Amino acid sequence: MSENFYQLFGGAPAFEKLVHTFYQNVKRDPLLAPMYPDDDFEGAERRLRMFLEQYWGGPHTYSDERGHPRLRMRHAPFAIGVAERDAWLACMKPAVDELELTTELHQELWGYLEGAATFMINQ
Repeated sequence: MSENFYQLFGGAPAFEKLVHTFYQNVKRDPLLAPMYPDDDFEGAERRLRMFLEQYWGGPHTYSDERGHPRLRMRHAPFAIGVAERDAWLACMKPAVDELELTTELHQELWGYLEGAATFMINQ
């Protein structure tokens, strides 16, 4: 792609919508919701949004505020198995689909999310 994904995707508004919808789904998921303190859903939403924006070519706010992502290290305290990965993807899928991306953009984003979710398995 000649333009970066962040721009093609729709910039900050698209990432805000994606991550907000995802966390609304997480709040209702019996496996994932207990992993988040009730008072930190907003923080978790902000961190994921900043990470995804940076990864896809947007602002580097995540690294500026939190340093290197170190995803596996940051998720190490949580028991993540296949069931947790599948639940995470089940919460993310409708959020991605709701954006009505082109087939190419959808495939690129979903491929990354599937790989990242599998990478987090530590059990």
